[in-house]
Amino acid sequence: MPGKPSLLHRYVPILRWLPAYRRADLPRDLIAGVITAIMLVPQSMAYAQLGGLPPQVGLYATILPIATYAILGTSGQLSVGPAAITSLAVLAGVSTLASPGSPRYLELVLLLTFLVGMIKVALGIFRMGAVLNFVSAPVLSGFLSAAAIVIAVSQLKHLLGFDVAGKGVFDQLYDAITHIGKTNPVTLAIAVASILTLILFKSSAFKSLLKKLGASAKLRTLISSLSLLVVLVMATVLTAALRLDVVAGVKTVGKIPAGLPPLTVPRLSLTDVQLLLPTALTIVFIGVVESISIAKALASKHRQRIDPDQELIGLGAANLMASVTGAYPVAGGLARSVVNNEAGAMTGLASLTTATMMAAMLLFLTPLFYYLPQSVLASIVVVAVAGLFDLHEAKRLYHLQRSDFLTWLATFATTIAFNIEIGILAGVVISLLLYLWRSSRPKIAEIGRIPGTQIFRNVKHYETQTSDSVVALRMDESLYFANAHYLEDRVLEIVAARPAVRHLILHCSPINNVDTTAIEVLHALYGELRDAGVELHLASVKRWVLESLGQSGFVELIGRDHIHRSMDEALKAIEEKGAISDR
Repeated sequence: MPGKPSLLHRYVPILRWLPAYRRADLPRDLIAGVITAIMLVPQSMAYAQLGGLPPQVGLYATILPIATYAILGTSGQLSVGPAAITSLAVLAGVSTLASPGSPRYLELVLLLTFLVGMIKVALGIFRMGAVLNFVSAPVLSGFLSAAAIVIAVSQLKHLLGFDVAGKGVFDQLYDAITHIGKTNPVTLAIAVASILTLILFKSSAFKSLLKKLGASAKLRTLISSLSLLVVLVMATVLTAALRLDVVAGVKTVGKIPAGLPPLTVPRLSLTDVQLLLPTALTIVFIGVVESISIAKALASKHRQRIDPDQELIGLGAANLMASVTGAYPVAGGLARSVVNNEAGAMTGLASLTTATMMAAMLLFLTPLFYYLPQSVLASIVVVAVAGLFDLHEAKRLYHLQRSDFLTWLATFATTIAFNIEIGILAGVVISLLLYLWRSSRPKIAEIGRIPGTQIFRNVKHYETQTSDSVVALRMDESLYFANAHYLEDRVLEIVAARPAVRHLILHCSPINNVDTTAIEVLHALYGELRDAGVELHLASVKRWVLESLGQSGFVELIGRDHIHRSMDEALKAIEEKGAISDR
């Protein structure tokens, strides 16, 4: 049965790379896995807190989900696990249905994770990853920039040490400012010190200092990745030694259950599925776009290939595993993946090492986190999302393409003003509307022959040879319902302005597709030109476009002698009729 092994190898990539594994890559993968695990411990707890979940839920998301992706994913460098945007989406979508921290909240999160996994796997199996292209770069940038602000504001209650009321950004800011007197000074001091330390470790000045001291690139990466652990250890030791939780009211993580995550089965409810579906789709779109973009960028550095559809399956399976192990949605993380790559990760063995380290930590080290201040986790989140705010991209779009800037601005504003589902939906809808608008007003250039050649170019930009009796037009867009009448109006406008025109050539090379509306318009245009005494010619028509025209009867209507393989052939055919007068 020769077909089965190939099918199995296609959907289980570890069967392809593990037999060919190079022994020289083993130290790199092991070191990268350990370094990423060190970074993942505080990060996973911080993101779980952002999502309104207990810290252990974030830790649970770093074991079997990561191992599952290592087996089914195609990237050796992508570090899968809890992510800031995913956590925000979970909080925004589920907190409207249940109180964060309640059993009902966790129940809905598990179902949401299951839905995310199922959608991703289905998209991958049916090779529908292309639908994710509807999230354009300006939409993603605007969304992430707004999300960074939403996330930072949501952490004010942990940074300041008192409950901040309100659901939206403006409500929370107003409440925080009006009740600023409730701030716990020790909590705030710990947060500020943590943020400054994390910024210091990430600064170019600190990295330059390490380089001057002779630290290798890998050592600099290791030290940079240890920043989270350094902050975590210092704050925990200080809080435990001075009992700041008692004497200063500093809120800590508290007891984290030891042991591996329990197996659970999400409770399926059609009503809950309907309520959670918009949030699930948002998480799928954002998570997959980010994950695959990161995976592709890192794979190119190693001359490796990423299969987007298999990535969907791998990420989907990781989320399905998360849903049955008490975790929540996972995705590729940029900072973790960069560290994983710079630490030397070559294959999925690095991720398997990370998962093993996290399992060991859950089994033996959870008591060490009892005195970890919640404000430290909030600081980790704030520093992590600061890089998502991309004002430079907004400025670039403003000067480069105003329509893309408007898309960025609309996505940013709606995400801030409403919620992330509405923000991403608004961005996608506006992108599509702008695309339709641009394609409905395509560039239609008059072209002429460059003297002494068979090359035809825009008459506005080149010295060309033209004729009073012949007009050649090139439309730089496929012909469909949104722009067909625009072409018709433009052609008739030109013909009306030039009484001497007897032949009109439509250069069809840029036209990749025609729909039924466009064909009907071509039929009408042929009749209108014929009544005006003008013959219509088509040149350089693609085969599949010509087949569509033939099936509709248009080729028979216009006459095969008016369909030409090239512009040069079209002009020669007209010359034979003696209909060209040069100008």
